[in-house]
Amino acid sequence: KDGKLVWVKDFINLSRNDGKISCRKSIVLNISDIINHEQELIQINEKLSDLNVQKDKFISIISHDLRSPFTTLLGFSEIMLNEPDLSNEEKTEYLQYIYDASKNQLNLINCLLDWSRLQTGRIKVEPVRLNVKYAVSTAITPLTGDAVRKNIDIKIDIPSDLSINADERLFGQAIIHLVSNAIKFTPEGKDVHISASRFKEGSVEIIVRDEGLGISEENQSKLFRIDQKFSLQGTSGEKGSGLGLTLVKEIIDKHGGQVWFYSQVGQGSEFHITLPEAKNLILLVEDDNATKELYKKIIEGALSNFEVRFANNGYEAINIYRQILPTIIITDHDMPLMNGIQLVEILQKKESNKAVPIIVISAKLNDELIKKYTRLGVDKIIPKPVDQNLLISSIKECLY
Repeated sequence: KDGKLVWVKDFINLSRNDGKISCRKSIVLNISDIINHEQELIQINEKLSDLNVQKDKFISIISHDLRSPFTTLLGFSEIMLNEPDLSNEEKTEYLQYIYDASKNQLNLINCLLDWSRLQTGRIKVEPVRLNVKYAVSTAITPLTGDAVRKNIDIKIDIPSDLSINADERLFGQAIIHLVSNAIKFTPEGKDVHISASRFKEGSVEIIVRDEGLGISEENQSKLFRIDQKFSLQGTSGEKGSGLGLTLVKEIIDKHGGQVWFYSQVGQGSEFHITLPEAKNLILLVEDDNATKELYKKIIEGALSNFEVRFANNGYEAINIYRQILPTIIITDHDMPLMNGIQLVEILQKKESNKAVPIIVISAKLNDELIKKYTRLGVDKIIPKPVDQNLLISSIKECLY
């Protein structure tokens, strides 16, 4: 009826009389579902067969990589045990070899475990709203020492109002692998660049770019594949597991994002990832309902990527703050139960790990009150009645 082609099976029964066909009965069955299921099974079997081949290659590669470091570990350990006359310089050198091999082995095992857990669903992806600039800066903190040793400057160009929906630990892990690789393959004195911007509708693009060795066309096809483990020494002899990018792709795939790269030998590499964008949240602490609705209309009308959440007083604000981790807090000074100063003091003492800009609004501003808020590090203080342009410009200044 709708013009679709269907698979049918025709059963025919012929009756004969004196050798001639006297009656023909036919039953026609629509077997499209059966055929489709058979084709699906064929595709599943082909996929399983391919995965089995990949698994065999993967096990072959990994069994070699798991054994290799023990040559170094056992060899230098035996030398140190059996040769008591080694100089301090030799001992230090051999211990460094043992340390480096152990560190690489641990990195390899961690990558394998995380990849396996993601594949089997034992690691659950639990997306939350993350401020991209804060999450990236936090993730790369452990890599600062590696960058300093090579005199590499990590330059971050990320808007403060950009947020994503992502699992905080897994996102941090993906960024660490990308930036660690960039540092590894960048010569001393060069830069690593991390940038982010809105991509297609509803997503954010994060780019990690280095000024390093680049990847040859021949090796580019080996990236992201578990059965094509690919690893090169860094510009200072650094070694890697060869599985970092595979894990990055697995993490981004689990978030519904994409991964791709551009690279040219001698010119460096540029890795791109995309993740779902999350709206920025403003926590508005105000006890008057009409005023709350007015501020909400002003803010959401002028800033399309912001959403306003309400708290009626300071106690509510503290509880809501912990749940939503807002991009910015706007609070009235004069509130029941707890005034603005008390709220700011509590947030600074208990929630000091999250530096969120705070804007205070008050109808009773005076020099003493302004000094108190200034000493507390409040970003902006606005008088009532609120000027709409001043409110919007204050929000922008807190973030950019």
